Amino acid sequence: MDKEILLKKFGKNVKIERIKKDLTQEQLAEIMNVSQNYIANIERGKANMSLAKIYELSKFLNVNIEKLLIFGEN
Repeated sequence: MDKEILLKKFGKNVKIERIKKDLTQEQLAEIMNVSQNYIANIERGKANMSLAKIYELSKFLNVNIEKLLIFGEN
């Protein structure tokens, strides 16, 4: 799996969990103290989060970090 596909799958996982929590990109960005554009870029697979930020994100979304890091083949 190449980097682009990996980032897109991660972004999709983030978007799914954000929507499950009924949060807008703006709300999540505010909680995480980042820009809405950063969240949008993550969800589109155009930006790469550090492992520390992924951990922080999992805490804010109240999900196991593993749920954000599932990258099935489909």
